[in-house]
Amino acid sequence: MKRLEKGTALLEKPERIMILGIGNLLLGDEGIGVHAAENLQDFPFPDNFEVVEGGTDGFKLFHLVMEADRLIVVDCVRGGDEPGSVYRFDITDVDHPPDLFRTSVHQIGITEVVSLTGTMRTPPRTTIIGVEPGDISMSMELSGRVQVALPRVLGIVLETAGFDPEEYREYLNRPMVQPGPKYTDGPPVMETGIQGDVES
Repeated sequence: MKRLEKGTALLEKPERIMILGIGNLLLGDEGIGVHAAENLQDFPFPDNFEVVEGGTDGFKLFHLVMEADRLIVVDCVRGGDEPGSVYRFDITDVDHPPDLFRTSVHQIGITEVVSLTGTMRTPPRTTIIGVEPGDISMSMELSGRVQVALPRVLGIVLETAGFDPEEYREYLNRPMVQPGPKYTDGPPVMETGIQGDVES
């Protein structure tokens, strides 16, 4: 091993920062995290940043969280305020989240996933950016007020990650994209071989 000369500095590996959007894309505003992640995918972040659409994977997110030094989660949060309201808090600030910070209907909450990483390593510092839902009925589209709030949510994500949102204004001002399958000629037709009417 080569001996370091006096005054030589060790290069530190940059902190790995993960922006994780979670939620159920099929339940309207419950999918806000996935919408946020989809719209952040092509932002010109440094190499130590990663944007992940986590969906409702629950325990399956464990290995992703294990790789992060800093975690920023976007999710639907019921806080009792007006639809489109945005909450921001570090999960270490609330040992037992009250109703104000009760996350949505995922099989296992992200707070539990982060806590589990503590059995193997120091958990990443985790900030939740939650958005108050207006409608969580079956739909792949956000309700009006939550859709309007989406660019502001992205700006808060950038700010939380240490960026100046104004440097990304070009990206924040463009039309928001809809996550999910992209069809040019309508959705595909599934051939089942079954003829006649189908009863539910």
